[in-house]
Amino acid sequence: MVSRLNGLWLALAFLSEVAALVVLAAWGWSAGSGPGRWLLAAGLPVAAAVLWGAFAAPRARLRVPTAKVAVKLLVLGGAVVALADLGRPWWAALLAVASVVGATASQQLVLQPGR
Repeated sequence: MVSRLNGLWLALAFLSEVAALVVLAAWGWSAGSGPGRWLLAAGLPVAAAVLWGAFAAPRARLRVPTAKVAVKLLVLGGAVVALADLGRPWWAALLAVASVVGATASQQLVLQPGR
């Protein structure tokens, strides 16, 4: 039972991270115009993924606790703000809750892997 809950929390964290990348792309598309639209729509999620992989991923090469927290706040918080700016406040609230719960629970699982 506990391992199923662990899987649920890890899935929630992963899905909120993927959703953040999709939202950043959508926001980039709506915020830009002309060639800048393409650059923002592709560049924002790529930059977020690179930062996440470098600092916030479970197997990140750079283990800097402050940077890990900052990147998570920047990516997930930026996606929440982007959703609100896109006129989707309820989705923004849902992503905020899912991100906090998923990140907190997955962090606890990483700290206590035997549970």
